[in-house]
Amino acid sequence: MVRLVEMETISTLQAREHPRPNNQRPPSQNPESSCLFGQDAIVDAVRNNDSVVIIGEPGSGKTTQVPQYLLDAGLVPAHGLIAVTQPRKVAATTIASRVAAERSAQLGVEVGYAIRFDDTSSPQTRIKFYTDGMLLREMLNDSHLKKCDIVIVDEAHERTLRTDVLLANLKRIQKARNTTSEDQANGKRSERWDKRPLKIIVMSASLQAERFSKYLGGAPILYVKGRQHPVKLYFSKEHQDDYLDSAFRTFYQIHDEKEPGDVLIFLPGQEDIESLASTIKLYASQRPPDSLQVGNFLQPLRC
Repeated sequence: MVRLVEMETISTLQAREHPRPNNQRPPSQNPESSCLFGQDAIVDAVRNNDSVVIIGEPGSGKTTQVPQYLLDAGLVPAHGLIAVTQPRKVAATTIASRVAAERSAQLGVEVGYAIRFDDTSSPQTRIKFYTDGMLLREMLNDSHLKKCDIVIVDEAHERTLRTDVLLANLKRIQKARNTTSEDQANGKRSERWDKRPLKIIVMSASLQAERFSKYLGGAPILYVKGRQHPVKLYFSKEHQDDYLDSAFRTFYQIHDEKEPGDVLIFLPGQEDIESLASTIKLYASQRPPDSLQVGNFLQPLRC
């Protein structure tokens, strides 16, 4: 048996900012999100700055809530768009579905997404989730991202080549779009399209915020603390030689001894994920009928 020891319990939501007066909030937003407590600070920072860096713990709600806050605050015109980038296509599709459900909207109308070979959006879309590569591809057809008013680069700590190229191009586009008055003062001919300023938001759970702030011209840094639910951390007292066997034993140890709920297991590769999932299903089918049953919804998740 894998011996576990409880190290820490996180049971409170903490926020840097105070809640809105009388707890006012749009009915579509998640009341348990700790981002709600800093909603005014986030909206004000984005309204008053061209670029903002937001750091929030996993589960704080920054990915699903921040785009809705900005849209509901009127920071985007009627024909504007909030683009949110994700490093993986699974994240882009699932988060888009979640946000659409929170707003009681049909996916592809007010909230949509664009991944390779699948663009679920419409001219009425106001919040659109992209993979990094798809937004770069959008820049090939539209060098100034005329449709976008706010671009949110989420999970920026997963530094890939596409993320770096994306940030460099966004900085170039922002400089070109946010200097309209300067161009007019110099007597340059303005472009025919309505040149609206572009705002950039970089979000992450763990990154060197000061470096991103410096790169974006001294952008303010906002910290959102807290999770939507209590999280208990356990650690093994001994080194485990076989991590798959340890994960299997730990799963059933939690399943048999703890209260009902779900178990999420992280493994390094697809082969390990499928192997453990099949092993758990096989063992579950051989357990006595009167024992606690494993739900038939067990399935591997791939990113």
